[in-house]
Amino acid sequence: QVQLVESGGGLVQAGGSLRLSCAASGRTFSSYAMGWFRQPPENEREFVAAISWSGGGSNYADSVKGRFAISVDSAKNTVYLQMNSLKPEDTAVYYCTAGSQFWGQWTQVTVSS
Repeated sequence: QVQLVESGGGLVQAGGSLRLSCAASGRTFSSYAMGWFRQPPENEREFVAAISWSGGGSNYADSVKGRFAISVDSAKNTVYLQMNSLKPEDTAVYYCTAGSQFWGQWTQVTVSS
């Protein structure tokens, strides 16, 4: 079993930045690639970014490339999503996932125009 706890969401103006954190625990969490998904209001959940615990092989949705950066801190068992140049369309509930099998509770990101 893997437990994931997100934090770092909030309200920010367009053009601002936020950093989301996802703390992982459990015996096997390091065997999963880690990722972030989001679900905008009245839309389906969508992929944002993913990375391996080694720090290599990251990939991003086209909509966030060049603005978001995913990273890992293996010593802290934590995955981060640095979000810069935020836009109102980034407003969503953000989820951390381990291998798309385990999910955190969610954290809200709201970007005002």
